[in-house]
Amino acid sequence: MAEERDSAEALVSEIHKKITDAFEVFDHEFNKTVDIREIGTIIRSLGCFPSEGELHDIIAEVEEEEPTGYIHFEKFLPVMTKVLMELNEFSCNILILKHFVLHHILGEPFTREEMEEMFSAALDPDKNVIFYKDFVSMMTIEET
Repeated sequence: MAEERDSAEALVSEIHKKITDAFEVFDHEFNKTVDIREIGTIIRSLGCFPSEGELHDIIAEVEEEEPTGYIHFEKFLPVMTKVLMELNEFSCNILILKHFVLHHILGEPFTREEMEEMFSAALDPDKNVIFYKDFVSMMTIEET
C-alpha cells in the first residue's frame, strides 16, 4: 500500500514538473500567467491533443470569472494534472490491453496495422474511448 502511494506521489510530482516547465516557457513576464492564446500550445507540448471543443472546455475551466486574456498557473496546474493523470491511466490501460488481451488471450501476435484496425473498430465514436469490457467481448469467442 505504501509503495502504491509513493508511486502515485512520484507520478503527480513528475506531472507537476512537466506542467510547470511547459507553462514557464510561455510565462514571458515571469508572473505565473500566460496569454490565453498559448494554452493550446502548452497542452499539446504536454502530449495532449484535444479537439477544439475540448480545448475550449479546458480554457473555460481555468479562465477567471472575469476574463482577462491571461491564464494563471494556480488555476491551470490542477486542471492539467487531472487531464494528464487521466491520459496516463488511459495509456496504461491501452498498454495492458495490447500486451495482455491481444497476446495472452488471443494467443497470437499482431502487426501494428492490425492492432490499429482493431482499436479503430472498438472506438466509441461518441466518447472517443475504447471500453475495455466491450472490446474484450468483441475480440473473444464465447464457448457454449
